[in-house]
Amino acid sequence: MIPWETIDQAKVPGLDSYLTLRKRDTEYSIRTIETELMNSRVHGSEDSLAELTCKRLKNRPDCNILIGGLGMGFTLAAALKQSGPDTRIIVSELIPAVVIWNRRYLGHLAGHPLDDARVFVKTEDVIQTISDRPAAWDAILLDVDNGPEGLTQKANDRLYSLAGLKKSRQALKDKGILAIWSSKNDPAFTRRLKQSRFNVQTVGVRARKSGKGGRHTIWLAQKT
Repeated sequence: MIPWETIDQAKVPGLDSYLTLRKRDTEYSIRTIETELMNSRVHGSEDSLAELTCKRLKNRPDCNILIGGLGMGFTLAAALKQSGPDTRIIVSELIPAVVIWNRRYLGHLAGHPLDDARVFVKTEDVIQTISDRPAAWDAILLDVDNGPEGLTQKANDRLYSLAGLKKSRQALKDKGILAIWSSKNDPAFTRRLKQSRFNVQTVGVRARKSGKGGRHTIWLAQKT
């Protein structure tokens, strides 16, 4: 078997932990010391996050979409494919190295989505981006960490608390959509979304486009 090669390593801002970018033949992986966060061979559910959201925006002109977490660019690429020429997408990515990795090593995997003129990147915490612009977004897509239960940054929990969900709701336009990816279902989080005055749909999706692999969860929460 071809061994993994470490390409680069980056510190997570504010924490004593690191992300590692690795490569094996044509396969790429981003992981912490203990957990693989993403793999270039497994991105079906990340695609679904964008596809399920953008289908609900089809009749909206001049859409503004915020994506929290760049990852390997698959969610962004799927959102671009499903969006019109007047759509604007801002990607908030906390870790500068992840943006560099996408431009230098990973761009070909998803078709170089960062080169699209509709895309703008903010190297900052998505919580900050959400807080800065009330009633600005037709959709907010959160592919941050592993979902409501943060692995790499406990500050991510602020996104999924009642206070964090209130900020997201305030940042959405009328009938805007908050879409959240998670590695697993979380009934308590579903209840928090409903408590925060969202109409909530919970969708189970497979990790791979083929319909195989682990089952992940996507929440589609519409502002009421």
